[in-house]
Amino acid sequence: MATTQELKDFTTQVRRDIIRMVHAVNSGHPGGSLGCAEFLTILYQEVLNYSSVFNMNGEGEDLFFLSNGHISPVIYSVLARSGFFPVKELATFRKLGTRLQGHPTTYEGLPGIRMSAGSLGQGMSVAIGAAQAKKLNNDKGIVYSLHGDGELQEGQIWESTMYAAGKKIDNLIATIDYNKAQIDGATDDVLPLGDLRLKFEAFGWSVLDIFEGNDIDAIKKGLTKAKSLTGSGKPICILLHTKMGNGVDFMMGTHAWHGKAPSDEQLAIGLAQNAETLGDY
Repeated sequence: MATTQELKDFTTQVRRDIIRMVHAVNSGHPGGSLGCAEFLTILYQEVLNYSSVFNMNGEGEDLFFLSNGHISPVIYSVLARSGFFPVKELATFRKLGTRLQGHPTTYEGLPGIRMSAGSLGQGMSVAIGAAQAKKLNNDKGIVYSLHGDGELQEGQIWESTMYAAGKKIDNLIATIDYNKAQIDGATDDVLPLGDLRLKFEAFGWSVLDIFEGNDIDAIKKGLTKAKSLTGSGKPICILLHTKMGNGVDFMMGTHAWHGKAPSDEQLAIGLAQNAETLGDY
């Protein structure tokens, strides 16, 4: 098990990767990626049970599905630094012929990616299907998924949420990146989400909050609690309260960096705020 400091160092390097990748091609989504860096670091470094050799079906393993695929920089960085593919491949992000497309795709056969993401709202259905397949096969693996809060404005989310509870898909842990911001502004201004805890509970889910969604220890504690709730007859929802752009001060707390690349000067500032730990690509 990694120490808290080792996980912090890993997360710092992931943040460096994110801003360098987006800057290099003047394209991508740094805000949400930075906000989920701690969560995905802990998921892959501490929580998920997975094989060192990638298998698309993932029998006997825990699975993860990224639904809000625009935050691809963070999942690419975490996968590379967890050994799924060479770290140097991060330099190909969003370039012609790359396996690291702007939104993850299965077409290029990138280890660690089990669904093509980009059309928001679909990841919940995919994760539920995978979790139900595991139950039918008596596979003890747990299925995890990540969704943007703005993504919950998609109707398909609530259809699948109703299905998961109705079919008692209790080996599923769905996490909502609850930063309260989306591409056009605050979620409350675009289309208010209301009380998400009450909504998921009304649909028959177990719900827990991680109020310090960018704190290593709080995330570890929350994921441990969520895992303890599996097998109880209800799917589990984590409301992960994060800060968009976390770790880069001028990106934090604003939707302006949802899909905007930093300039050369801004890159330098961002990197200076996150000292190199594991080595850049």
